[in-house]
Amino acid sequence: MIVSAVDAAPAPAASQAGPVEWSYEGYWGLAARPFDNVPDPRFYIPSAQHEAAKRRILYGIHGPKGIVMLTGEIGSGKTLMTRALVLSLPHTRYDVGLVANPSMPEEEFLGEILFQFGMAPGGSKAEQLRRLNERLLANHQHGIETILIVDEAQGIRHDEVFEDLRLLSNFQLNDRCLLTLVLFGQPELRERVARIPQLAQRVAVHAHLPRFTRPETKAYVRGRLVLAGSTRDMFSPGALAQIHAQTGGICRLINALCDACLDAGRRAGASRVGRRLVGRLGQELLCAAQHREGI
Repeated sequence: MIVSAVDAAPAPAASQAGPVEWSYEGYWGLAARPFDNVPDPRFYIPSAQHEAAKRRILYGIHGPKGIVMLTGEIGSGKTLMTRALVLSLPHTRYDVGLVANPSMPEEEFLGEILFQFGMAPGGSKAEQLRRLNERLLANHQHGIETILIVDEAQGIRHDEVFEDLRLLSNFQLNDRCLLTLVLFGQPELRERVARIPQLAQRVAVHAHLPRFTRPETKAYVRGRLVLAGSTRDMFSPGALAQIHAQTGGICRLINALCDACLDAGRRAGASRVGRRLVGRLGQELLCAAQHREGI
């Protein structure tokens, strides 16, 4: 293993005491793994651009504007923002249903929506729509807003499902929408929606989640480390710059690279992750990703 002088420097005595064999938390003095690629809202880091997108979504929800759409590249943090968004909506004021995997057959989709709202699926489409409408009216009478979030909406396989979503936007009173539909997806979601004019014309709010800038990448890495219990800088300034260069500011790649670096740093007995280690592991990560994609 080739490591820089910074990478190979002896670890502080406190970190050397009793390292866990298959985990690096103890070695680095962390209370949790900061870079697991799961949508844990505890580790949502509010970058300026992500917060701007979140404000656009909340504007559409508080409107209510009917249909709201957020797009972002693969690994840009859409699902994590979804979870953080749900947590930010008080249960006393919002009834939220979340469809996390919408790639099901069209005949099952409405039933999944009912299930996510805690209702029994089943029956004809007309019957399911009627039960959902009754739920929306009851919520409205009690001052509760109803929100349906569809994550990874670009994965919807059949245009008939988009037509079902359009039908849901018909649940209205004379002066307001009874349901706010929030679509999260990759950039191709915009293209699919644009091919259905009846649906596209009802999307009132669009937002896009960009990649992190270099300063945002640094803040993201440091922020997640602090949330995991870190009290010191575990990545050198050069390492943080290299992380952005290797990942292009994509959250999922940042997480994978930082996680690998902390594990490799523990095995190398490093006191801090340096630029050279990030560069080497970043190349390995890129090669593995290209191999999976058949590039």
